[in-house]
Amino acid sequence: MSHINTQIPKLLLRGPSKFVSLSIVAAIVCCFAAFHSAVYSQVDGTTSNSPKQMEPADQTKPMQVYIMLGQSNMLGFGRVGPQETVGSLEYLVKEKNKYPQLVDASGGWVTRQDVRYVHVMDKRGVDFNNLEEFQVVRNEWLTPNGSFGPELGFGHVVGDLHDQPVLLLKACIGNRSLGWDLLPPGSERFQHEGKIYAGYKDVANFWNEGSEPKPVPWYAGRQYDADTRHAKIVLENLADYYPGYQGQGYEIAGFVWWQGHKDQNAALAERYEQNLVHLIKTIRSDFQAPQAKFVLATGCGNPGREGFGLQIAEAQLAVDGRGGKYPEFAGNVASVDVRDFWREPDVSPINQGHHYNHNAETYYEVGHALGSAVTELRALLESSKANGRSQPKDRTDRTDRTDRTDRTDRSDRSDRSDRSDQKPRTQE
Repeated sequence: MSHINTQIPKLLLRGPSKFVSLSIVAAIVCCFAAFHSAVYSQVDGTTSNSPKQMEPADQTKPMQVYIMLGQSNMLGFGRVGPQETVGSLEYLVKEKNKYPQLVDASGGWVTRQDVRYVHVMDKRGVDFNNLEEFQVVRNEWLTPNGSFGPELGFGHVVGDLHDQPVLLLKACIGNRSLGWDLLPPGSERFQHEGKIYAGYKDVANFWNEGSEPKPVPWYAGRQYDADTRHAKIVLENLADYYPGYQGQGYEIAGFVWWQGHKDQNAALAERYEQNLVHLIKTIRSDFQAPQAKFVLATGCGNPGREGFGLQIAEAQLAVDGRGGKYPEFAGNVASVDVRDFWREPDVSPINQGHHYNHNAETYYEVGHALGSAVTELRALLESSKANGRSQPKDRTDRTDRTDRTDRTDRSDRSDRSDRSDQKPRTQE
């Protein structure tokens, strides 16, 4: 189902010794199977919803926060309804009998009481230098509602994984590139075919060698700065976003990345892998979560089988921690190849390739695969601990934040479009 699944046996056998006893391997496999049985039982769509979905989480335990980043496909265009629309979620559930775990005993959508979904993003009309104001698009318990991104499938997996409260904190907007808008702090300029491309905080995305950049009302990395700042404001005011929060603190459990379409040109596609590696390291540092899991899906808003789409998909797969190219990512970064979840327009609500034709199955399966990748990484960590291999301490436990000043506009929740017209600094 995912890129990560294919290599688990090799990873389990990898270590300082060339020989691993069969008893140790058996113990690891048994631990792994038990750890995931509830999660993977959903894959074939044959299980019913679990009682856990309907129960509030234990608010005495630190909240598990997953920060979700990217562009418009992370924002979400999976159609929920209507039932007669081929490729909508209602069609898949009611006509094709898929995903029974999403439906309660009365035939309505399950609303998870243990997984909170919050989506924040730029507010229309706000100056690009203003990183404090934003709009709250969603602030609700996880349930199908209008349209959705990978959070739906992802949330059901990690909700079953944790016995703590879970917060899916999505901070993103559409039409953004990693090589310009989401460029992380510390990124340097580079040259490509006679042009200079922006480094972090540059005021033009590129300019001819030997000339000066012509400023635009934007800067390299502005969206990174905005999205991370908006997420931090939510974390500083958790009682406003998670009903019943008791000040028990939170842990950054992971980061989820789905992006790529806007980088489909020769310069940015060539630079994508380097930018992605720097993003992973920078955002972990930014949130003081050096060992938080980082999972990403191949994503260019098209099948990703040729051209720049293929180049970007290969760059995304290259950072997988099992590949060996980046040893520091071993056991904590997973790339999920979701290209097989592409569905053609004739079985989808609309013909719009860059948004996966609004196909609900695509968006749900991408999210489920990302959640499964998190689960697998955690299982590998548990098996590593069982074998006495220590992991660096992750200082992600946060105490309660007392500053709960409402710096957001919660009234504008109806406009959930791509916001690509938003475009025309780091946190201080």
